Amino acid sequence: MATKKGPRFKECRRLGVNVCGHPKAMERAGAPAFKKSKKTSDYGLHLIEKQKVKAYYGILERQLRRYFELATKSSEMTGVALLVSLETRLDNLVYRLGFASSIRMARQMVSHRHIEVDGVKINIPSYSVKVGQVISLVEKAQKSEQFKKSWLSDTKAKFDYLERDEEKFSGKLTRLPLRAEIPVQINEQMVVEYYSK
Repeated sequence: MATKKGPRFKECRRLGVNVCGHPKAMERAGAPAFKKSKKTSDYGLHLIEKQKVKAYYGILERQLRRYFELATKSSEMTGVALLVSLETRLDNLVYRLGFASSIRMARQMVSHRHIEVDGVKINIPSYSVKVGQVISLVEKAQKSEQFKKSWLSDTKAKFDYLERDEEKFSGKLTRLPLRAEIPVQINEQMVVEYYSK
């Protein structure tokens, strides 16, 4: 399985937003060494927005293109449909629910069969979770101190489209998220324009 690797903080500074969710990611962003001297072209602005999507969700170009093609067939606005489909990926929901402290950790948890969907072990990070499905940590993994610490952390954001059951180490996708509820700083229309050229 292809995965994104590389310095996360450097990527955050280059894109201008904290795509990895680490509290220290943007600490050096204002340093003189990282200030841009040239004005970014129109194409460059569109490219940055596309790169943000890949960075936020930890996916590669080929995967993003596939999601975009599916989004163009949706009855919803293409940009919104693209983000909703990415937001409901299993690895992303594992991260949003608080099982993992980063998208990379969430993907690894899924790949290593630590996650169940409706009681069935799923090891495909790109698995599309449907409304009403329950995501849970397998019983053996519930004893892991690392997973417990992440799950019980008070720093996790709460999402209206997700429901958590702390005692059962599980969560549910109660409905599809609205664009305003998806916590990514992306101009999705520019992504649509990039792929439509």
